[in-house]
Amino acid sequence: MKLFNVRKGQFVYYENKLHKVYSVKPFFKQSVHLVRLADLEQILSTAKEIDLYRPKHLDSFIANHKRYTINKNVRAKVGDYILVINPRPDSLDHHHLNSIEMVSSIEENGVISNKQNGIRHNEYWVMVPGLQEGANIIDLRNGNTSIEEEEDVEETFPLETITPIIGDVYQKNDSTPPIQAMVIAIKGRTVFLGGGLQVSIDELTNDDKWSFVHNIFDK
Repeated sequence: MKLFNVRKGQFVYYENKLHKVYSVKPFFKQSVHLVRLADLEQILSTAKEIDLYRPKHLDSFIANHKRYTINKNVRAKVGDYILVINPRPDSLDHHHLNSIEMVSSIEENGVISNKQNGIRHNEYWVMVPGLQEGANIIDLRNGNTSIEEEEDVEETFPLETITPIIGDVYQKNDSTPPIQAMVIAIKGRTVFLGGGLQVSIDELTNDDKWSFVHNIFDK
């Protein structure tokens, strides 16, 4: 399905492989910033080069070298990854369509993610590790992909660790009151933030220290 309105979080196929829209920058020729789910490689494309896919119950895909099956009938536990299917964020929350977050705590009406988002139980499906019975493999648009060599690869970094880009806004988690700053330049592994802050990419993508809020160019 061709897209007329591309928005952050949509699952799409680009060159036959499953990707997720990371951001949209309408003033650039290649305006759609994609992340390939299998290995988190970033790609720039245009709307005419991608096809929409809407995740379904028991769809299975590889995310950061590890296979998951999304299941709408499983209740999340601490440490699980969840896929936000029906986002209804409050004013202080920043989760979005198809955001992938780790559960940090469980509450009566929902969960709190590692990004401090409050997500109701009817907003997410659990990403169950491995290939569940009856699952539909969606890594490739045309035909199933072999998982024999891929599903047991160990994760070596958080599932959604994405290299920061200019325009990203981050919040410092250990400051009172919380400080938010925008990425204004990147040189090598060093990120320059507004207000004269300077941090390494490793520190900025450490969820214990910083949380991604949004990108000012997102639509």
